[in-house]
Amino acid sequence: MRSGPLLVAVALVAASGTSGRAEPAGTKPRVNGGLGLDRKADPSAWSLKIEGAAAGPLTLSLADVQALPAHDLVTELRCVEGWTIVVHWTGARLSDFMARFPPAARDGSAADPRQPERMPPFLALETPGRGYYVGLDLQSALHPQTLLAWAINGQPLSWDHGAPLRLVAPMKYGVKNLKRIGTLRYSFVRPTDFWFEHGYDWYLGH
Repeated sequence: MRSGPLLVAVALVAASGTSGRAEPAGTKPRVNGGLGLDRKADPSAWSLKIEGAAAGPLTLSLADVQALPAHDLVTELRCVEGWTIVVHWTGARLSDFMARFPPAARDGSAADPRQPERMPPFLALETPGRGYYVGLDLQSALHPQTLLAWAINGQPLSWDHGAPLRLVAPMKYGVKNLKRIGTLRYSFVRPTDFWFEHGYDWYLGH
């Protein structure tokens, strides 16, 4: 059963024509923000690096993520600039990903998402080359609407929307929804965050 995707927008770029109303799903997805998205990068060379996993450092392909149950989600993406848009996302739940590739607990054993008290309380996500990076709390990571998305409005993600894989966390503003995840790190220490370093709240929820 599928029940999946989310929302885009990663940078605080000036928006034009904002009416305060959400644009409906199915319209052309809005492009907003390109921090960390190297236009000269080779899409075929992309991989997802996992740090802090119980199995040790991992390097995954998109197919590894797509082997997890796929979910479709229609939800509203909110930007800190004040505009919103309804987006249809397709991807795997981050909670399913964490169960398949579990983090190491403090004793080094595999932590089970069903026992959050043993889980690292934070995740760090970075674009390839770390041009953009966000931190995510465990509660948000385990939320059933938080996805690792590979499609938007029924189509594979475009390069501008974070292909081949992006974070969708609808309880967060768009700047937390990292495009083109290159590294995912489980952490017992709250990681830094790009916009937190520029004066914004670390959690950036709404």
